[in-house]
Amino acid sequence: MGLSLLVEQLTYAYPNGRQALFGVDLRVEPGERVAVLGPNGAGKTTLVLHLNGVLAGGTGRIEVAGLPVTKANLKEIRRRVGVVFQDPDDQLFMPTVAEDVAFGPANFGVRGADLDARVRAALDAVGMAEHADRSPLHLSGGQRRRVALATVLACDPEILVLDEPSANLEPVARRELAEVLLGLGRTMLMVTHDLPYAAQLCPRSVLIDDGVVVADGPTREILGDAELLAAHRLELPYGFRLP
Repeated sequence: MGLSLLVEQLTYAYPNGRQALFGVDLRVEPGERVAVLGPNGAGKTTLVLHLNGVLAGGTGRIEVAGLPVTKANLKEIRRRVGVVFQDPDDQLFMPTVAEDVAFGPANFGVRGADLDARVRAALDAVGMAEHADRSPLHLSGGQRRRVALATVLACDPEILVLDEPSANLEPVARRELAEVLLGLGRTMLMVTHDLPYAAQLCPRSVLIDDGVVVADGPTREILGDAELLAAHRLELPYGFRLP
């Protein structure tokens, strides 16, 4: 097995001239769960948008499971890199949950019994099978987040990219989503401000600030380094103890 994700010397400046990335290096092995931490404006979202080719035009190299992220490969890259956005409204737009989950694989040419099986398996994986015929509009925030995850799982991605997965979730929904994510056994890159969630879900963390990787190592070590966190405008909640 090769790498799930390889990012080498990725630089990027927005059209207004603001430089967002200054040479980011990142290697993710199959099955790894990696948190991407950093303050607002650090370059985390800019990095993620390069992984499935939404942003391009900088310098450096990105490969997903050995396939370079280039214009010619975009369709396959977008199947391999499943991005779950912070707001489920960006992903749920069909009349029923099942139709939303079917949309992605159908777009990639999956049909008939194969498509039905993909939808069932994805909804089972997130504990939402009994809601297949409901409108996403009638679900709770946590349920909508899990259906958004299912829409991505149905495409069988090489790597799951989660943008602030715990944002705006009540504690029970947060815990349920964590249990689902831990049960998937997938390669994951999780962009988050929620340091306890990173500690719970990701054995490894990468800290990005001012467009460069400033730390990359075991989550416990990074979150246990109060000086490092303070230097990059991050802090653990009062009283939090690392697991």
